[in-house]
Amino acid sequence: MGEKVSESVRIMFLADEPDKGIWDFFEKSKLEGIDLIISCGDLPPQYLSFLATYFKGDILYVHGNHDKVYDKTPPDGCICIEDQVYVCKGLRIAGLGGSMEYSGGPYQFSEKDMSKRVKKLRRRIKRKKGLDILVTHSPAADINDSTDLPHRGFKCFHGLLDEFTPQVFAHGHVHMSYAYNQPRVDTHGDTTIINAYQKYEYDVTART
Repeated sequence: MGEKVSESVRIMFLADEPDKGIWDFFEKSKLEGIDLIISCGDLPPQYLSFLATYFKGDILYVHGNHDKVYDKTPPDGCICIEDQVYVCKGLRIAGLGGSMEYSGGPYQFSEKDMSKRVKKLRRRIKRKKGLDILVTHSPAADINDSTDLPHRGFKCFHGLLDEFTPQVFAHGHVHMSYAYNQPRVDTHGDTTIINAYQKYEYDVTART
């Protein structure tokens, strides 16, 4: 048997607002070199469906707290990874959408309810023997979240980060425009944390 080879996978992370450079001034060349697209929520389904007509790879998504419209109009040609571990191009990718509960919306969760989801997802991650990318809508508590209830992060995400040390933890929800010093990229241990607001491209290493 040959040795495993490391392969770089370029991912376009999206969240919260369509990127004008794609949505208003689209050219196919803007998707060149992209291997995978991941939405961290709160994007119009029509936007993701539009990308799916031109992009030949997988487009994965979780729900944001404003994505009730997805119940009737999910994005065509895209894959929901809520509460799943999806394997793509050698990467194990887990999804947990939604935000902290603040008004009773369908994609809002208490810390207790999100902890239950994390517990179930943890078993699926173990069956896949680890995790490469964690995709959520909300950030983790005390890692670039906000103090107001709607934008407060979940404490239970720390358990997944600390136990499985994914290469990347991508989230949305906290817009870069909310604060002048809002980090786009940060770290937690050996995990790179990405705020996917609008669009951010990042290379992840897969073992093939």
